Amino acid sequence: MQRPHPAEEFALKETSPALGGGLAGDKLTSTYDLVEQMQYLYVRVVKAKDLPAKDVTGSCDPYVEVKLGNYKGITRHFEKKSNPEWNQVFAFSKDRIQSSVVEVVVKDKDLVKDDMIGRVNFDLNEIPKRVPPDSPLAPQWYRLEDRKGDKVKGELMLAVWMGTQADEAFPDAWHSDAAVVSGEGVANIRSKVYLSPKLWYLRVNVIEAQDLQPSDRTRPPEVYVKAILGNQALRTRISPMKSINPMWNEDLMFVAAEPFEEQLLLSVDDRVAPNKDEVLGKCAIPLHNVQRRLDHKPVNTRWYNLEKHIIVEGEKKKETKFASRIHLRICLDGGYHVLDESTHYSSDLRPTAKQLWKPSIGVLELGVLSAHGLVPMKTRDQRGTTDAYCVAKYGQKWVRTRTIIDSFMPKWNEQYTWEVFDPCTVITIGVFDNSHLHGGDKVGGSKDSRIGKVRIRLSTLEADRVYTHSYPLLVLHPSGVKKMGEVQLAVRFTCSSLINMLYMYSQPLLPKMHYLHPLSVMQLDNLRHQATQIVSMRLSRAEPPLRKEVVEFMLDVDSHIWSLRRSKANFFRIMGVLGGLIAVFKWFDQICNWKNPLTTVLIHILFIILVLYPELILPTIFLYLFLIGIWYYRWRPRHPPHMDIQLSHADKALPDELDEEFDTFPTSRPSDLVRMRYDRLRSVAGRIQTVVGDLATQGERLQSLLSWRDPRATALFVIFCLIAAIALYVTPFQVVALLAGLYVLRHPRFRHKLPSVPLNFFRRLPARTDSML
Repeated sequence: MQRPHPAEEFALKETSPALGGGLAGDKLTSTYDLVEQMQYLYVRVVKAKDLPAKDVTGSCDPYVEVKLGNYKGITRHFEKKSNPEWNQVFAFSKDRIQSSVVEVVVKDKDLVKDDMIGRVNFDLNEIPKRVPPDSPLAPQWYRLEDRKGDKVKGELMLAVWMGTQADEAFPDAWHSDAAVVSGEGVANIRSKVYLSPKLWYLRVNVIEAQDLQPSDRTRPPEVYVKAILGNQALRTRISPMKSINPMWNEDLMFVAAEPFEEQLLLSVDDRVAPNKDEVLGKCAIPLHNVQRRLDHKPVNTRWYNLEKHIIVEGEKKKETKFASRIHLRICLDGGYHVLDESTHYSSDLRPTAKQLWKPSIGVLELGVLSAHGLVPMKTRDQRGTTDAYCVAKYGQKWVRTRTIIDSFMPKWNEQYTWEVFDPCTVITIGVFDNSHLHGGDKVGGSKDSRIGKVRIRLSTLEADRVYTHSYPLLVLHPSGVKKMGEVQLAVRFTCSSLINMLYMYSQPLLPKMHYLHPLSVMQLDNLRHQATQIVSMRLSRAEPPLRKEVVEFMLDVDSHIWSLRRSKANFFRIMGVLGGLIAVFKWFDQICNWKNPLTTVLIHILFIILVLYPELILPTIFLYLFLIGIWYYRWRPRHPPHMDIQLSHADKALPDELDEEFDTFPTSRPSDLVRMRYDRLRSVAGRIQTVVGDLATQGERLQSLLSWRDPRATALFVIFCLIAAIALYVTPFQVVALLAGLYVLRHPRFRHKLPSVPLNFFRRLPARTDSML
C-alpha cells in the first residue's frame, strides 16, 4: 500500500458522517444532531421480591445476570435478602449483538456454585424502541421462570428497550463494550462533566506594623512580612524604616479557589543574620470574611493582632500580653479574569465576579464522533492496545467522554454544549489513553498517555454551519513529530445575537481592571502557574478524577519553556508577516528602475493626480483595501485551522534540538551536552545582541543630529534645516511633493550606484558605541 504524501498525511480532511441518524423528522436530530446514532439495547434491573431461599441456612444472597450472546453483565449481590433493590442499567451495543434473545437470570451466590433462582427472557424483535424526549419506559414486574419455562416463586422488576446514546441512562450504564472492566475501574471509564473551581485574585496590601518586640533591642530590626496561602508563598522587601514600627505599603497577589479551604497565614520576621530569621508574630486570616470588590475602589483597612508562639518543652504556646499588630488591606479582586491557560488559547475572558458578566452571544456545540488509525499506546496480553477517551475544555466546563476499550477505531458519538460569551476564544479537544482501567490511583502510578490535541478558534467559524472534519492528532516526541491517528469532530457555533457579537469586537479583550490596574508580566506568569496548579489539583480530586497530566496538557503548562524549534518558527512567522512589506518595497524598486515602463508611467500619472488632489489620498487607500478584501473573499478558508507541522518547524527540527526541548527543568542531561547547548545558545544570543546593537546605533545617530556630539555635522544639519524651512515656506507644498516624487521615480539613466548624499551624511554621524566597554 502506498503511503500518502506527508503534506496529505498531516492535513485536515473534510468528512460526511450521517449526523443525527440521517432520518428526516427524527426527534433525535433536534437534540443530538451532531453525532451518528448508535443503537443500544437497555436493560434496567430495578428490584426483586419474594425470592425463595436456596441455602441450607434458609437465606438468599441474590444477584442478577443479564446475558446477550457472549456478553454478560452482573449486578452487585446482597447478603441474606429476599427483596433486594439494585436499580442498575446495562447497555448492549446493537452492532455487536449476536443473539435474538436477552436472558435476565436471578442467581443465589454460593461458595461452591451459584444456584439459579429464576429467569426472564425477551425476544429482541418484540422490544420497544424509545427516543428522547419520550418519557422513560416504566419498569414492570415479571414472574420468574425456571429452565423449562414453568413459573416459579419470585418476581423481578425490569425495563427493557432499544435506544440510542442520547438516552438519559447511557452515561451511568454498564456497557458491553467495556465488559472486561470491573470494580474501581468502572468509574474511570465513564463520561463525565467537570467544572473548574471559581478562581479569585487575592490582593494583600501590607501597610505597616506596630509595637514589634524583637529579642535583641540593641540592633535596628530588619523586618519583612511573609504570606502563605496553600502552596503559594510570597514576601515583602525588608522595610526601609528599621524600627519596631516598620512600613511597607506593598501588594502581594495570590490565587484563591472556592470553596476557600486554606487560611492566609502571615508572619512578621526579623532578619537577625544572613541565614537566620526570627519570627516576631503570626496571624491566620480565613478567606470567607475577606471583602470582595468589583472595581478599583480601595476597600477598608484593618488591624490584625499578631500572636507570638513560644516553645515550652516541645509544645507551642501563645505568649500572653503581646500587643504587636499589623495593618492590612485585603480583598478578593472580582474585576480581573484569573488566567489559568495560555493567553493565546484562552477559552474564557470573563471577570471572576458574576455581576460583571455580559449576556451570552451564542452556543457552541461539539460532537465527538470517532477516531481512527490510532497507534498502540501500551501492551496488554503481549499485544498492542489503546483505550482511548476524549477531553474537551471551553470556559469553566470540561467534558470527558467514556473510554472505548481496546480499539484503534473508537466511536464515541457524544455531544456537548457550551454557552459562548466571546467569539475570540478557543476550544481545546485532547485524546488520551486510559491507564487506570483497574483502579490504580496510587501516587506515582501510571499516567494517562497523550495521543494528541486539537484547537478550534470560534472566530474562524461561520455561524450556524456544521463543520465535520477529521483532524490529525500530532504529538512531538524526542524522535520527531508523529501522527498518532485522526479524530473526527462535528462543530457548530450558533449566534443568538449578531449585534452583540459584532459589538464584542469593539470591546477590550480582558476585563477593564487589567487596564486600569495592570499586573506585571512577571506577576501574571506566576499567578497563571499557581492557577493551573490549583485547577489540576481540584479536578484530580473529582470522581472519576481528571488527572494532573491531562489537565496540564490541555492548559499548555509547558508552553513557556525554551525551545530552539519554537524560536525558529516564531522568527519565520515574523518574516512571513514582513514578507508583504518586503514585496511592496521590491515592487516599488522595480517601478523606480523602470523595469516595466508602462506601469511606471501609470504610477507617475496616479502620483500627479494625488498631488494635485490630496483629498483623494485616504479615500483611494481605503477603496483599494476594500477591493482587496472583496477579491480575497472567494479564496476565504472553508475549514477551521489545525496543527501545522511546517509552521511549527516540527518537520525540520534536529534530534538534538528536540532532546533539548524535552529536557527537564533544571536539566538532567550530562555536563558536556549542556556545555555544548550553552555555547550554541551563546552564539544565537550573540547574533541577536549584534542586531539589537545595530538598531541602537541607528537611533543614537538620529539623536546626534542635534546633540553637537559632532559639531561640524550638527552645524551642517542646522544650516540645512534653516534653508529648508525658508524654501518650504515660499514654495507651495504640492510643488515640493511633486518634485520629490519625480526625483524618487527618476529614470535609471539619472541614477548612480553610489549611496545618496543624505545616507552618506547619516552613516558618518557618531553613536555611543565608542563608549562601550
